Amino acid sequence: MAKVAFLGLGVMGYPMAGHLQAAGHDVTVFNRTAAKAEAWVAEHGGAMALTPEEAAKGATLVFACVGNDDDLRMVCTGEGGAFQGMENGAIFVDHTTVSAKVTTELYAVGQDKGIAFVDAPISGGQAGAENAVLSIMCGGDQAAYDAAEPVMQIYSKMCRRIGDSGAGQMTKMCNQIAIAGLVQGLSEALHFAEKAGLDGRSVVEVISQGAAGSWQMANRYETMLDDHFEHGFAVDWMRKDLGICLDTANETGASLPVTALVDQFYKDVQKLGGGRWDTSALIKRLRALD
Repeated sequence: MAKVAFLGLGVMGYPMAGHLQAAGHDVTVFNRTAAKAEAWVAEHGGAMALTPEEAAKGATLVFACVGNDDDLRMVCTGEGGAFQGMENGAIFVDHTTVSAKVTTELYAVGQDKGIAFVDAPISGGQAGAENAVLSIMCGGDQAAYDAAEPVMQIYSKMCRRIGDSGAGQMTKMCNQIAIAGLVQGLSEALHFAEKAGLDGRSVVEVISQGAAGSWQMANRYETMLDDHFEHGFAVDWMRKDLGICLDTANETGASLPVTALVDQFYKDVQKLGGGRWDTSALIKRLRALD
């Protein structure tokens, strides 16, 4: 069992840190809003710290699941950042979806300090975190990954190193690109069924067993038909992720026409007041056009 720190107790980080503590690890948590950390300790045990640096002291593994590039920089190298408290040979594992640029930047800073940095973005949503069945795509040095992987397995069903630093974030971009097109296609199919006077549930029962089947269809069609979106991965976060994808595509020369279009559709959903709705709310936009 290891002494670990977990920075960021949002809808993903809160249950992930809980799984680590339940597995017998000695977990110290940090959250920008201290009340959330206090609630976590009351529920799971462990300890809390008032700064990332304090949380990271003595930890062999430091995990983070925060908001964006700036948040990650702050918890790593800002005032009271984790890198100041980590010892030589410790490993920082970042579960945030951020740019590959900030990942390689922090990897280099870590190298100078004798700290390993593994980019390990996650997929599976809040339910995946709560049920410990996340998919984790990793980049970084093999030795650091090998040391961190057994601990990440506690809350994952798939954990794999894709390549060197930044490869995990690039893979997460592929994930979000694929999801964007899938959700738009599913939204259009269900909207079409409604307009054609078909029973949406019956339609999905049939087509989900063929080539059209997907995780999005299996897990989101009922709430989409019921016009319920107060759950899941928020549109605001998806737009943040798609912005990273589109910026990186400009740098690499990749063509992402569907992703760019769906990003604008999500912008329309935000204008409808749906920034915190689940990403499946794309169907809400189609209904609003009626």
